[in-house]
Amino acid sequence: MATQLSFDLPAKTALGREDFFVSPANALAVAMISANSWPGNKLVLTGPAKSGKTHLAHVWAAASGARIVQAKDIDEADIPELARTPVVVEDVPLISQDANQQNALFHLHNLVLAEGNAILMTGRLAPRFWQLDLPDLQSRVEGAHHAALELPDDALLGAVLAKLFLDRQLTPGPDVLTYLVRHMDRRFERAAEVVEQLDRLALAEKREITRKLAMRVLAACDNDPDADD
Repeated sequence: MATQLSFDLPAKTALGREDFFVSPANALAVAMISANSWPGNKLVLTGPAKSGKTHLAHVWAAASGARIVQAKDIDEADIPELARTPVVVEDVPLISQDANQQNALFHLHNLVLAEGNAILMTGRLAPRFWQLDLPDLQSRVEGAHHAALELPDDALLGAVLAKLFLDRQLTPGPDVLTYLVRHMDRRFERAAEVVEQLDRLALAEKREITRKLAMRVLAACDNDPDADD
């Protein structure tokens, strides 16, 4: 058996459309992102942490020529200039208590649509739970078409794990992926944590990533009092 070497290299995330695995858990969201137009020229994309919101936002931005801005940085942006192209605004719920950022997003939203461009906004929960303090902004967000990324099925979780390993230039055997899919917490966030811990442990012990190593990492996660936080 060939020995898999682990190197402490930075993970490089692949964000192309060909890198996104489609399953029933995300097919509707992928279809909406791939559509040429949306009702009202706006879309809200939601899903758990690490579910692929940023990945799909980059896919759409590459196809549409959109620019991507973090909601928390929007009050520092040149709104009229930004509105000249389609726009992605990521993590909108993070500004739910910041009046300046909400006002900036409200004006960007209106100006983008007035310019005939599209706007994509992302967050973890459905728009009705964003609790934006600015009522006019909250109503416009809730009026957008909504596409949700769901918790992964077996096929999607396996693909996510494989991609996370590949981003770190690691290629564990199929038995490792099968074990993880069958036994780990099904949250995308946990998948990222498990892959990172396996990478670090394999590097520290100078060994390949095996099923036995995966068992140790999952056992450690199960005993972590903060594992479900």
